[in-house]
Amino acid sequence: MSVAQTTQPGDGGRGAPDAVLRALADPHRRHMLKLVRSKELAVGEIATHFPITQQAVSQHLHVLERAGLLSERRDGTRRLYAFRPESLDAVRNVLADLWPEALDRLKLVVEQAKSKKQ
Repeated sequence: MSVAQTTQPGDGGRGAPDAVLRALADPHRRHMLKLVRSKELAVGEIATHFPITQQAVSQHLHVLERAGLLSERRDGTRRLYAFRPESLDAVRNVLADLWPEALDRLKLVVEQAKSKKQ
């Protein structure tokens, strides 16, 4: 199994909204983030939750780390991963910029539908 890279030229790399959104697009990666959101876990512990190889899990974790969503800490030979909630700030900012426009469009649609009914 090949895991797609999350960073591409011009996306800003670690913590950039595009890299974070691409990393979050994969359901395996979203599940991995849920597993490590409250405590550090080693690759082997994470891998037990998936029907894929430990190598594939490691590749997914690497993508999440490169996007800035995970931190890695070494404990002897083990690599422990933890969620970095602040990494979602860039995505929150993008969505906050888009949200008012979406609400304005929704308001317009509702008002048009209401006026058609009257």
